[in-house]
Amino acid sequence: MQGVSVEREIGGRKLRIETGRIAKQAAGAVMVSYADTTILATVVTSDPRPGIDFFPLTVDYREKIYAAGKFPGGFFKREGRPTTKEILTMRNTDRPIRTLFPEAFRDEVLIQIMVLSTDQQNDPDVIAIIGASAALNISAIPFTVPLGAVRMGYVDDKLILNPTESQLEFSEMEMLVAGHKESVSMIEVGAGEISEEIVERGLKEAHQAIVQIAGMIQELTEKCGKEVTWEAPEVNTELINKVRAHAVDRMRQARELSGTKLERKASAQEVWDQTIEKFAPEGAEQPECTRDEVARILDDITGGIVRESILKDGKRPDGRGPKDLREITCQVGVLPRVHGSALFTRGETQALVVTTLGTARDEQIVDGLTEEFSKKFNLHYNFPPFCTGEVRRVGAVSRREIGHGALAERSLERVLPSPDDFPYTIRLSSEIMESNGSSSMASVCGGTLALMDAGVHISQPVAGISIGMVQDNGKYELLVDILGEEDHFGDMDFKVAGTQRGITGIQLDLKIKGLGWEQIHATLALAKETRLKILRSILETIRQPRPEISDYAPRILTIKINPEKIGKVIGPGGKGIRGIEAETGAKVDIDNDGTIQISSVDAQAAKRALEMIEAVTEEVKLHKIYTGRVTSVKDFGAFIEVVPGQDGLCHISELSDGYVKQVSEVCSIGDELRVKVIAIDDQGRIKLSRKRVLVEESGNGR
Repeated sequence: MQGVSVEREIGGRKLRIETGRIAKQAAGAVMVSYADTTILATVVTSDPRPGIDFFPLTVDYREKIYAAGKFPGGFFKREGRPTTKEILTMRNTDRPIRTLFPEAFRDEVLIQIMVLSTDQQNDPDVIAIIGASAALNISAIPFTVPLGAVRMGYVDDKLILNPTESQLEFSEMEMLVAGHKESVSMIEVGAGEISEEIVERGLKEAHQAIVQIAGMIQELTEKCGKEVTWEAPEVNTELINKVRAHAVDRMRQARELSGTKLERKASAQEVWDQTIEKFAPEGAEQPECTRDEVARILDDITGGIVRESILKDGKRPDGRGPKDLREITCQVGVLPRVHGSALFTRGETQALVVTTLGTARDEQIVDGLTEEFSKKFNLHYNFPPFCTGEVRRVGAVSRREIGHGALAERSLERVLPSPDDFPYTIRLSSEIMESNGSSSMASVCGGTLALMDAGVHISQPVAGISIGMVQDNGKYELLVDILGEEDHFGDMDFKVAGTQRGITGIQLDLKIKGLGWEQIHATLALAKETRLKILRSILETIRQPRPEISDYAPRILTIKINPEKIGKVIGPGGKGIRGIEAETGAKVDIDNDGTIQISSVDAQAAKRALEMIEAVTEEVKLHKIYTGRVTSVKDFGAFIEVVPGQDGLCHISELSDGYVKQVSEVCSIGDELRVKVIAIDDQGRIKLSRKRVLVEESGNGR
């Protein structure tokens, strides 16, 4: 079966895109391989649902575990609900693609991506984006912009294109970039306080590779692409003009008379409802148009008013100027029994963030295509309906919540202390109490405060801000600290988090085709300036992490033992470790390398458990005096247990400083004697002397 393919060398490895061999009933299907990692991307479409007012695009990305030669975990031994990694890849594929469809396109589109093979070094998420773009471009769907994607690393002061998993372990930055020949359209960054200059250099090098990938997709489309037959629906210009004539001045006046988000919404809703009723009366037999048509026109009118006010008058919906930051208030220690808490408020956006400190047992085990690993830090973001004053279905965690939590998590991760210095598992929970723009960056700021309140000694405080943009006819205006309305009607949401030293996280979402380099440079500079202002507010609230962790957090003590003695601590059938935990109430966790962590809210309980473990694992030292218990009496001497599980022989000649005729004259089983270790042979046998102790303690041994 003959297929059509194109290939190039990208980042020192071969990238190959092929179509025509499998999944031929899909509207578009490609297999994309990069080194030995291979994915299948397909796209199918159907007619739009009646009355739909949004573009119903669905992206589904799944990592088949057989791709890594592994069995799925769990009872059923098959793949189940999508993992966090899969959900984040779905979002990263959807975001740059969605904005490149025609604005009026409403057909249902399903993009399905399956990872078929992985070399566990080249992450399939990058080629998933490439595959989705290629499948769309060769189909008859009206998507005609070849989109590419790459990952950038930064190791030893050098930028690396598509770094392997091994290289990423040493990378100070992980940057995912998507774009087309003209510009970049999506950015995701997690970094260890990287400068704006390095980020810009990374973006430019990434774009050079993206241009090559876009050229590959264009070449494939020219070879086998289907003709696009979709035509945009006819615009009802007459209706638009009528609605505009009736509503524009009323809507503008309604928005100018109000201040808060809810007040603006209530005032606009009156105009909205009255206009819909005028042109599409409830219950009318033959209305001039549908209520949905009027609603779409009103949404365009509102957006036009917001954009015009910003570009012409420099006035934003809440009255601020383009570069003005909303009022910020910070509080710490707001909840009495948690390990750390903070309330961060920026205008009408508010995040309550709580820190929980746990032990090794609380680490999250992550199993996927790569080797299983454990996570010691998680940030969970929750967005309840009340935070926007709405009634919505309350159900499972949404993809948006997972995505925002991941952004805040990677923005804070690089400033956490190492596990050697701070052996706790850390969980941050961000509960959004109010939302009107950039609650993910509020979670970053609140997370910094909550970590310091919990006594986590972060290397630097982190703050985040979102920069928006409105542009028209070559003119653009950057907006600091965007509102929900500016996000909805504007062209950009560029989130940047970092410390005073550099950037730790970036996420760029666009509603336009792409950003120019001048706009990227200006945005990063403005974000840095604003970030420093927010950091000052954070440090005015709490200057440094608290010196001690909360009284309600577990105390963790760490000891390193000889791995050969792990069995002694565990005991037969776990009897030893269970006994220590039962007697002290502490929790004991043992690693294979001999590292033992003892944790308890009661510091004395943890200390007692440590002493019990030290007693079990203590190495007998030459020339040291021990108080031991006689375990056996023989004609030639007594065996005495000097530490738990280890005894030695005290020969009859060493039992006393005088003549001993029989061992029973000196001791019996169960007696305690003070003895000195005088020899340990090559086989570990211990020789003891009571005589040496008697002589030394009497002063005659000098």
